Amino acid sequence: MKQNMPKLIFALLICLLVCFSVHAQYPKLIVQFTDKNNSPFKLDKSAKYLSLKARKRRNRYAIAIDSSDLPVNPSYIKQVLAQGAVTYLSQSKWLNQILINSTDNNAINAIRNLPFVKTAQPIGQLQQNISNPLPDKFRSETITPFTKKAEVNAVTTTFNYGNSYNQVHIHNGEFLHDKGFTGKGIIIAIIDAGFYHYKTSKAFDSVQQAGRILGERDFVDFDNSVNEDDTHGEYCLSTIAANVPGVMVGTAPHASFWLLRGENTASEYPIEEHNWVAAAEFADSAGADMISSSLGYFQFDDASFNHTYANFYNNSTMISKGATYAAKKGMIVTNSAGNEGSTSWKYIIFPADADSVCAVGAINTSGGIASFSSYGYPGKVKPNIVSVGSNTVVYTATAVSTASGTSFSNPNINGLIACLWQAFPKFNNMTILDAVYRNSDRYSNPTDRFGYGIPDMKKAFLYLRKLKNQQSFGNEWLFATHDPAANKINIRLIGQVDGEVTLKLLNEKGIVLAADKLTTETEEVFGRQFAIADDAKSSRYFIQYSDASASKSIELKNEIFTKSDWLRAAPVPVQHSLTARLKAPESGKIILRLMDVNGNILESRSMNVVKNNSYTFEFNKVAFLSEGNYYLEYRGLQENKTISILK
Repeated sequence: MKQNMPKLIFALLICLLVCFSVHAQYPKLIVQFTDKNNSPFKLDKSAKYLSLKARKRRNRYAIAIDSSDLPVNPSYIKQVLAQGAVTYLSQSKWLNQILINSTDNNAINAIRNLPFVKTAQPIGQLQQNISNPLPDKFRSETITPFTKKAEVNAVTTTFNYGNSYNQVHIHNGEFLHDKGFTGKGIIIAIIDAGFYHYKTSKAFDSVQQAGRILGERDFVDFDNSVNEDDTHGEYCLSTIAANVPGVMVGTAPHASFWLLRGENTASEYPIEEHNWVAAAEFADSAGADMISSSLGYFQFDDASFNHTYANFYNNSTMISKGATYAAKKGMIVTNSAGNEGSTSWKYIIFPADADSVCAVGAINTSGGIASFSSYGYPGKVKPNIVSVGSNTVVYTATAVSTASGTSFSNPNINGLIACLWQAFPKFNNMTILDAVYRNSDRYSNPTDRFGYGIPDMKKAFLYLRKLKNQQSFGNEWLFATHDPAANKINIRLIGQVDGEVTLKLLNEKGIVLAADKLTTETEEVFGRQFAIADDAKSSRYFIQYSDASASKSIELKNEIFTKSDWLRAAPVPVQHSLTARLKAPESGKIILRLMDVNGNILESRSMNVVKNNSYTFEFNKVAFLSEGNYYLEYRGLQENKTISILK
């Protein structure tokens, strides 16, 4: 043992010298903390650190606010800064760490010895230029002046897409736009390297005039200005937000945007992964619904920082951890798969590997895979989907151009996913992405180039519409209720075909009392009402449905108070409350419950009743319910009854 002591001491000295060299070379460090104990921020006081929209997102999708939402303990930050010449730059509450700048080795050593500090490690960036820096981050992506004539729109009534029609049409994106889903109300945070001269670009006139650029933040230079930085983010933004009729229209031109800079194109260090996470946290706290990121990391200017294949799918990189948290907080995160398909690395980049991140590969407008598009690493379906990233139409500061790279396929489909979510805001992020995946052309046979393939937004819309209808109406699609007080039959029909259908009202003798023709659309909900003349009243009615290939009939009884019919409720197609009428079949305490088709209790009333007395109950929550089939349940001491109600 004594013989090895000199070697051990020598090794320790070498280690200290290396550490000293690294600290001097890399003045920016990540300080990670062990806990958030004694934080002044409280889970039940989230308004102090989350916007109203962020809190509403959590409420809507039943996402619990937990310790990861709490900012880093300010007392810990204060004590770190008190150790010497140390500058605070930013923080990640999800990873419980801060970014600092310091060349004071005594201070750094003191920070490492603080009881609440887990690690304090250099992360970048060099104080002087390195001898062999990596080429520009976006070296494999190309921008080409546009010479092609504008495409002619197919059947569409909303936008004159001009040159961008093909990259919208390959996903049936115009179907969503023609239905009025253009991204309105959806907030997209774009994390990129800069948005050079976006304020003066014609492409963004309308989004700026409407106040839908909500703000900008710079997590690299901390000047909160991104208009003078790299052009890359501007091109990505244009695929979503551009609105120059006849020249170029983006995939979600009426969405709102936060423009966030996390990438420094002058160098490549893991600090940019921290910047990305800090930007994503800001997006969450500000209430963004989605993140579009055309960034990714695996190789750095200092190879000792490089990621390896072993990092795939184990959530070990900072950026993949951050992207996973972003999805857990309810946001949809889409990220470019990477342009490494023709390089020695070959595979997707981080955070595209994260399970909950939608990794987007690149195709051309004919559906062929781009040679540069990264392969998925074995073990999971990656990339998840593909979109147009080869000769994608983009708008530069002055004119329309084409660009190639998964950087552009990602925002192109991100915008259409935003439109889809606008149509179904009650579904959470994973349900929306699942619908996109299920309705892509290779869903049943995914590959490591296409993933699930090319999404079809019309099919995804119909899939979600059917899912919504099943949640609201159950598995039936034709409903009718009788309102005897108004002498009316109210009908709800879930479209089974795209075309003309006929509805008829018949009495018990088969005589047609009323008829109507309407044009339906698959999975859309239609309402009709038939009035019954006094001289045409019947004890039973029949509703008959027919289209070109199918027919269906349902029976209704004339609802009057009888010994067996002592509970009824007026149908509520337009009313703001539900009125239930009860002729008590017994005396004692009874309960009335309004329920959905899944048996969830939405509202209840209880009271003591006297047999044969009549009572009226108002259910006010009906005003806040979506259209659908509901049930009114009576529970008494001896009697139980449930009736169907349409809204």
